[in-house]
Amino acid sequence: MHAKSRDEIAAAYISPPWWYDVRGFFILTFAYNSTLTRQLRFFGPNFGARHLEVACGTGTLLELVLRWRRWHHLPQRRIVGVDYAESMLAGAERRFAGQPNIELRHADVAALPYEDDSFDTVNIANAIHCFPDVDGALNDIRRVLKPGGTVAANVLLYPRTIWPFNAIADWLDNWGIRKGILVTPYRRDDIRQRILNAGFEISSEVVFGNCYEVLIQKPLARSVNP
Repeated sequence: MHAKSRDEIAAAYISPPWWYDVRGFFILTFAYNSTLTRQLRFFGPNFGARHLEVACGTGTLLELVLRWRRWHHLPQRRIVGVDYAESMLAGAERRFAGQPNIELRHADVAALPYEDDSFDTVNIANAIHCFPDVDGALNDIRRVLKPGGTVAANVLLYPRTIWPFNAIADWLDNWGIRKGILVTPYRRDDIRQRILNAGFEISSEVVFGNCYEVLIQKPLARSVNP
């Protein structure tokens, strides 16, 4: 089976937004073995003054995160959401219409159309394992992030829970790969090393269910003594 291209992956996401959301709930519960509440608490705090939301999809999770932030009286931010699947992005455009602080753009995460050091924070929710060029994506996210900026990301791991949950997760992973919405799950040590190779520092990390949750930082520029 050949590795799918960006366009093949984008085509796999052509579905009604409601079905995408229902499908996502089952994947979150039975493949990731995680919860929506946990995701809100993980991604919600990581919003700097100018924030990049990578692979925002239809914006369902982003909207819930922003509601969580309002509930906790956290400040409003300028947000850029990018996605390569135009059908998903169209759903986000309808969802956030009339909200001037949210900009949405069709973009390849491995070739982002932004200048170096453009964003204070980045969230990559439920997406790294869907990137056909994960190393290129990590490198370009680092490029557009300001020194000292942080990235919150979760990564789908190969099933590690007990039977029958591991069997259900494995079936969902294989279905996702056949469908084209998943490139591959990861081993924790593999994706961790890729993050380090991209030049990030790891601030915190935890494995929960079949997910690796990691908060990483672009190092501050070091001054050079004359």
